[in-house]
Amino acid sequence: MTNTEKIANAKKRIDELERLIKYWNDSENDESKILNFSLKINNKVA
Repeated sequence: MTNTEKIANAKKRIDELERLIKYWNDSENDESKILNFSLKINNKVA
């Protein structure tokens, strides 16, 4: 494998990791929104 191929593969892996990190960050924000929403409902019912 040439250095150019190694660099291309490394860039692909980095892009995949960046997409995963973005996905995880977005899903954590969605979970916190859902949690806050359910807590607001519980406070109104109680």
